Amino acid sequence: MSETITPAKPPSDSPFSVPMFRAIWSANLVAQFGGQIQAVGAAWMMTSMHASPQLIALVQTSTTLPIVLFSLLAGALADGMDRRRVMIAAQLFMLVASALLAVLTWFNLLSPWVLLSFTFLIACGNAFNMPSWQASVGDIVPRTILPNAVAMNGMGFNLARSMGPALGGILVAANAASAFMVNAVSYIPLSIVLARWKPDREIHAGEPERLHYAMAAGLRYVAMSPSILRVLFRAALFGFAAAPIPALLPVVARDMIGGGPLVFGLLSGAFGVGAVTGAFIGSGLRRKYATENILRIAGFCLAIGAMVSAVSHLQVLTMVALLAAGVGWVVGLSTCNVTVQMASPRWVVGRAISVYQMGMFGGMALGSWGFGFLAEHLGVTVALLGAGGCQLLAVATGLFAPLPKLEALDLDPLGRWSEPDTSVPVEPRSGPVFITIAYHIPPERLEAFSAAMAERRRIRRRDGAQGWHLMRDLANPDSWIEMYHVPTWADYVRHNQRRTKADVDNIDLLASLQADGQPTVVTRMLERQSAAMPWGRGGAQPVLASTES
Repeated sequence: MSETITPAKPPSDSPFSVPMFRAIWSANLVAQFGGQIQAVGAAWMMTSMHASPQLIALVQTSTTLPIVLFSLLAGALADGMDRRRVMIAAQLFMLVASALLAVLTWFNLLSPWVLLSFTFLIACGNAFNMPSWQASVGDIVPRTILPNAVAMNGMGFNLARSMGPALGGILVAANAASAFMVNAVSYIPLSIVLARWKPDREIHAGEPERLHYAMAAGLRYVAMSPSILRVLFRAALFGFAAAPIPALLPVVARDMIGGGPLVFGLLSGAFGVGAVTGAFIGSGLRRKYATENILRIAGFCLAIGAMVSAVSHLQVLTMVALLAAGVGWVVGLSTCNVTVQMASPRWVVGRAISVYQMGMFGGMALGSWGFGFLAEHLGVTVALLGAGGCQLLAVATGLFAPLPKLEALDLDPLGRWSEPDTSVPVEPRSGPVFITIAYHIPPERLEAFSAAMAERRRIRRRDGAQGWHLMRDLANPDSWIEMYHVPTWADYVRHNQRRTKADVDNIDLLASLQADGQPTVVTRMLERQSAAMPWGRGGAQPVLASTES
């Protein structure tokens, strides 16, 4: 059983009115600032090695690929462990990797593949940090201001993007090793703040979910949640078409503008200023427009930015285009992120975010590599025009796969179920457990019952039920049996505790369809093999856990 202390209501709608959010956000801003300096350093170091456009674009791929590979594991850790400790471990890992990269650069030991390897390692630390931090936001601030808090996270990242690249360009021009060392030092403040943070602990009762089961539960929940699946589809398309813009910026600075690292830093800074602007206007957009319309606006901004950058040789014009692209970048990312968080209950939010990130950043990694390949063989102009066209196609998919409207969805725990007493002693690991629920449905209610049970099947499977079946008694046509099983008694308890207030309509509808005066009978049984039965040779006999109506 999991119980979380609800965050106190802040004095305003701003997440910065919550002291702990403000402290972690500020320290995280420093770390993000260092990360942007490192990103500029890595991209321009690759460019200065006279690497091909595809290798340059692979810097972006090496940054996003770890999120695809490790996000689900990181999400399971975020839901099952102390998120604060996970974040501290990630910060220390990135500090060590960044320091080693600085040392190798100082001694001129870098090659393109060594640089990509260390960029990948630093991104691995970020991949484990992100789900824990994003899942923690919902524990720090109330749900009512969660969208604003998510947007402020995006603003912090892009505030760093707006200033970090310019400083990064200066540092790289002087000494690339100093840029990597600044990134290493930037992780220290956040590590200190996290070490001093004493969050409200979640109270867990019973057996903790094993890691591989937790990962499977996260995938299952997402797979059985149409709202989240739709967001994943749109996020992957958005990321695929958006990633080529920052990935190819070094090539744009070098080949389209004819500049060096400082010009690259200024172009990246323009993109970041647009992103900060997008974070500030995001709350106003959410008050006026549906999520689908906001994502369309973001897509149009990115498409315009990519296409203008593809043909412009003027630095000022390119910076204006990148400003628009930055607005679309943060508005689109924060919209998808908020939608996933609002569509996920707290017990699985870390894993839902991680699966979303796998989709989003998987699209980004593929887009960076694919359009980098296109830039190498056909030129950066063709690649960016193609990215803009793909973004317009992604916008068009909203006509048949719009983002869900989740404002009224209440995913707080339902709280109606309590663990039953059993005549036969059971332990958390006892199992498998088979459950049957008997219904008596009059003929005139069968159509409504069939539709309700289709939704019940989705809910059961989403929350961990296995082998779900619905059976009709041939001797008594009004009698129906719902049956499923779970591996252990602890899994059965978790399964029932995962019901949310959004499921209450289905529960109440099935209760109303019962024949008048007929109770719904629930039977729980433990599977036993006949050879283990103490009552002899009469064959297998199930152990009745309990029956209630």
